[in-house]
Amino acid sequence: MPRSNELPEEFKEKIILYHKTGKGYKSISKIMGLHKSTIRSIICKWKMLGTVMNLPRSGRPPKISPQAQRKIIQEVAKNPEITSKELQAILALSKVKVHQSTIRKRLEIIRHRERIPRQKSLQIKKEKNAHLLLEKKLQEADVFDENLVKTEVAEVEVFV
Repeated sequence: MPRSNELPEEFKEKIILYHKTGKGYKSISKIMGLHKSTIRSIICKWKMLGTVMNLPRSGRPPKISPQAQRKIIQEVAKNPEITSKELQAILALSKVKVHQSTIRKRLEIIRHRERIPRQKSLQIKKEKNAHLLLEKKLQEADVFDENLVKTEVAEVEVFV
């Protein structure tokens, strides 16, 4: 059996019955088709807890299921500027009730919606305005100051 799947309780109870009859780990593993360590862990759990039931795990269960998380990723991929309120409404249609902050936290965790810096010039507003004023003066004036040097671009012919 695959490692990720849990064994049914009936299966585990059969293992315990074989153990009670005096069979060893190796013979039970051959009969049941499982690894010896799996048989041993089931028997040790039964000896320690007195049950073979799947007990609740520690920690809080996640509010957003993997299916809901995929839905969030799909919607954000379609529209990166979608709000958490809109995502909450979309999830409500599929009967998943979560808070907006939960959606935002999940997006931070999966790092799907990272901040993208705006493309803007590196000039400060003051410098930009000063530069624009200077350009305007240069275009209007026919004569240039001594401090300014006008450069002309020469056309260069490339021979092949």
